[in-house]
Amino acid sequence: MDLSAHTPVMRQYLALKAQHPERLVFYRMGDFYELFYEDAEKAARLLDISLTRRGMSAGQPIPMAGVPYHAAEGYLARLVELGESVAICEQVGDPATSKGLVERQVMRIVTPGTVTEAALLPDHRDAPLVALAQRAGQVGVAVLTLSSGRFRVLEVPLPDLMSELERIQAREVLCQSGEEPATRGWVVQVLPAWHFDENRALRDLTQHFGVHDLAGFGSVSPLMLQAAGALFHYVQQAQGMHLPHIDRLEVQQTKDWVHLDEVTRRNLEITETLRGSVAPTLYSSLDTCRNSMGRRLLRHWLHHPLRDLNVIRARQEGIRQLIGRGDGHGAQQLQNLLKTTGDVERGVGRIALGSARPRDLVALRETLQGLPDLGTLLQDLTDSARLRELYDVLHHFPVEVVTLLQHSIASEPANLIREGGVIAPGFDAELDELRSIQNDCGAFLQALEQQERARTGIPTLKVEYNRVQGFYIEVTHVHRERIPDNYQRRQTLKNAERYLTPELKAFEERALAAGERALAREKWLYQQVLETLRRFLKELKMLALAIAELDVLACFAERAVALNLAAPEFCGELRMEIEGGRHLVVEQQVDRFVPNDTHLHEGRRLLLITGPNMGGKSTYMRQIALIALLAHTGSFVPARRALLGPLDQIFTRIGAGDDLASGRSTFLVEMSEAAYILHHATPASLVLVDEIGRGTSTFDGLALAHAIARHLLEKNRCACLFATHYFELTHLEREVAGVANVHLDAVEHRDRIVFLHALEEGAASRSYGLQVAALAGIPRPVLRWARELLARLEQQPGLRPAQDDLFQREWKPLPEEEQEENLRKPEPHPAMVRLAALEPDRLTPREALETLYALVAQVQSNPPPEG
Repeated sequence: MDLSAHTPVMRQYLALKAQHPERLVFYRMGDFYELFYEDAEKAARLLDISLTRRGMSAGQPIPMAGVPYHAAEGYLARLVELGESVAICEQVGDPATSKGLVERQVMRIVTPGTVTEAALLPDHRDAPLVALAQRAGQVGVAVLTLSSGRFRVLEVPLPDLMSELERIQAREVLCQSGEEPATRGWVVQVLPAWHFDENRALRDLTQHFGVHDLAGFGSVSPLMLQAAGALFHYVQQAQGMHLPHIDRLEVQQTKDWVHLDEVTRRNLEITETLRGSVAPTLYSSLDTCRNSMGRRLLRHWLHHPLRDLNVIRARQEGIRQLIGRGDGHGAQQLQNLLKTTGDVERGVGRIALGSARPRDLVALRETLQGLPDLGTLLQDLTDSARLRELYDVLHHFPVEVVTLLQHSIASEPANLIREGGVIAPGFDAELDELRSIQNDCGAFLQALEQQERARTGIPTLKVEYNRVQGFYIEVTHVHRERIPDNYQRRQTLKNAERYLTPELKAFEERALAAGERALAREKWLYQQVLETLRRFLKELKMLALAIAELDVLACFAERAVALNLAAPEFCGELRMEIEGGRHLVVEQQVDRFVPNDTHLHEGRRLLLITGPNMGGKSTYMRQIALIALLAHTGSFVPARRALLGPLDQIFTRIGAGDDLASGRSTFLVEMSEAAYILHHATPASLVLVDEIGRGTSTFDGLALAHAIARHLLEKNRCACLFATHYFELTHLEREVAGVANVHLDAVEHRDRIVFLHALEEGAASRSYGLQVAALAGIPRPVLRWARELLARLEQQPGLRPAQDDLFQREWKPLPEEEQEENLRKPEPHPAMVRLAALEPDRLTPREALETLYALVAQVQSNPPPEG
């Protein structure tokens, strides 16, 4: 681009913009960040700010929009929430000393996955940045939470990628062109292929960690390395600095967790309802955490249920200890102490990146000052190995960090270091001296005023200061003849004159210089405090993790007492014995919840669940899955007793929904989800299937439901809850070993239905579909017609398959006499004959209405026969 015709400012801006064509450029101009040309038009639309012009350049007006420097965070938060990335361009030269145009550089880049400021991040959830490297059906996945410095890598099969991104809850995804995953709330950034170069990745990472190779972190595959290298380079470019809080690389294995695919996470409503709300969910029902770190860890645990029973039992023991102390008061005492803890995890991240604000250090200081009380409480709970480990982290934290923060940061500092008043008095002698000069201004001015009044004999003489004129002596015009010769006129007012004396001028220079020097000194001291704190990043990160885990364990203990939860037990065989199981979320939304038992084992692996709509089948199935999930987070569960066998995956096929954007109908989505389960379920999996085969014809759906149930039972051999309205399937109990019929009970009273929500052995007798339709508000004429039609269908089934041999290759016909009886159809009603002969497209609206009235009159005058 030829920039010669543009003004110097626009040449500088356009050169910087060329380096970041896909990002909005915030170009610092004095007290504003300004945006020009297309950026200005886009920002004005997204932020609802004014679009104006800034002069001319190259013969054309310059579209311009701007936001105040001091309010930029709020605007950045809105842009990041919309998935935009912003390049922050700052003045690096001094306007007072620069000759010509002030030098500017892009100092950092703000993207959805690289934000660390409190105003840009929600307190209760992280914003993970993910990079993907694909080859031969495998995907290397690198995950970085920049606000905490946690850096992880793993490798997954390509079909499991979307499930992993849902589990990670990615905010921004980096990949190569042609490998973009479908977006589900995350922003996708396409990077050039060289970002994923394996050799460059190895060089950058070993140099950062100060190691010869990465073997010490675990087995890092080439795909993991490529993804990690691309992610690390991207973040370094965005931050424009070293990243000291990223001090290790975690190599993870998907087999460490109970696998939940994206459909299952959605159906179980773990942290978000099916309608996208944050409540009521499993997370909202459990969350009584006292700080943001605990809330984020609770969310992480719910999306990462563990398979390691040692870790699970260690968490359970910690919960027992907290409950056992004072009949549950231990958890309450711990939660009361945790109220005063700040967000140490994110504060540590900002300390490492040099962006920590005074309030971050105050929160850290208050947290550290509360450690002795936390330690005293935990001292009596050391029968729990995990609580003892957490106590050791708190007890052995370096005292010098607490001392530094107590002495260096003021008790109530300003929000920003540029406002001054952040460093505590007594911490630095030079700063105290400079401040004393500023603080003595009042006494000096008062003394000078008394001195000048006595010397000049002017009783109304004033010595004052303002930011525009500085220091001055003000005398009204009435006393102008008494003005001494050494007074120098500074400003003329309507009724007075303002003067300056050599003595006052010297004091002004000293006072103003002291203010500037004090602020500069304070900024320097603040950076020294941050530099000292960086030496303790490892200890601070361990402290943050310990406090977060204590918060979650205390939350689990409090919930166990408040919601009557029980500690689950584990065994080594396929088994799910649950007594008095409840749905933790639903029971908090209703007046009375009916608990139910569940018995699954090797000889009873599939429960075929029948019963009316709204009878509670879906609730019952989901509650079993949530009990299993909670048990594998280490939490207690909503049941009187629970005994669980090994669990590797939870699958759900519930509800109906299409994916028209991808060209998939409701039935195709249903079959795709079923196919995924059939291909992936193992004998250690829990499978929930609700109403499979309802999106096609009756016989097609029935055949598919039967075949899928048998495959799950005989081939996958998993534990399965299979809900259906196909009563023909209930004969599976007699045909195949391992099937048990159960049903949710209901009774009918005066054409109304009462749901009992109690699980009973055996198959249901009917579906009560018409009664549920009545509850939904279906008009009575429709229900009456439906009831008449149902009666006819039940009395005239036609050629029906024999129930006992339902799924044999051949159909068993009815006896000939029954066939002949069924073929003797009654004469059609005259109204039906007339209706069949109508051609609706040829009728005008008036003719259609008249015909409708005539048909109704014909039916009323000649009602059809009963049955």
